Amino acid sequence: MYSQIAANKRKTVIIMFVFVAFVAGLAWLFDQYLGGSTGVFYGILIGAVIYALIQYYAGSRLALAVNSAVEIHSSDNPRLWRIVENLAITDGLPMPRVFIMDDPSPNAFATGRDPKHAAVCATTGILDIMDDTELQGVFAHELGHVKNYDIRVSMIAFALTAVISLIADVILRMTWFRDDEENNNQYAMIAGIVAAILAPLVATMIQLAISRQREYLADATGALTTRYPEGLASALEKIAQSGSALKRQNTATAHLFFANPLKGHSLANLFSTHPPIEERIARLRNMESHA
Repeated sequence: MYSQIAANKRKTVIIMFVFVAFVAGLAWLFDQYLGGSTGVFYGILIGAVIYALIQYYAGSRLALAVNSAVEIHSSDNPRLWRIVENLAITDGLPMPRVFIMDDPSPNAFATGRDPKHAAVCATTGILDIMDDTELQGVFAHELGHVKNYDIRVSMIAFALTAVISLIADVILRMTWFRDDEENNNQYAMIAGIVAAILAPLVATMIQLAISRQREYLADATGALTTRYPEGLASALEKIAQSGSALKRQNTATAHLFFANPLKGHSLANLFSTHPPIEERIARLRNMESHA
């Protein structure tokens, strides 16, 4: 378990470095496209940082609001509260705020920029079909996200993706509306068009890679917390059988959920923020056999 956690952390650091380098490279290309002395490069980087900070501080409240999550206390659902409280004590974390959202699909998510501002949420569907051991596995996974600061990483990745898409859109618009004298450097124009078309796709793929690695890391962390990978594997099997798509689809918060909350199959799975459930189960069972 420890080796898998360490390997996933290394992979995420590498992918995040590539992401930041990609933003910087696209900003530099845009600056060169405008003449190389406009200061656009630094302006874009500063803007990216500001946007990331806005996402950092406001993202959690928005995630809970758009999913209609309702905060509860110990008397509202003693079973869920007790499980989350025991796991928080085991992980040495502050007790997070606990929410429930009314949806028959079995799913859950965690949000919060750090352990002191964390929240976890369960759907009514997951509370109905999971036994205590499975529910413990699910929320050990979610608190693993909190413990590993995954939401912070996801928010930064989401902000960088949005910045890249914005830069690409501006490059395309400027390319079409600049006059012939301004477009005298045909190579720069072609490079700008190609970069603008490919940049959002590459950014999305990098964001997905980060999200998938964090899911594997949270699985490993959750299994380490409970010392029982089978509980989490069993929960994933139930979700694979019943489906995890929510009634209310929201792509902006899909990456936060325990299992993919969006409808989609085949080619759409390539752009899923979650790794295949079968692969997650296989990794958990492999952990158990090597424990």
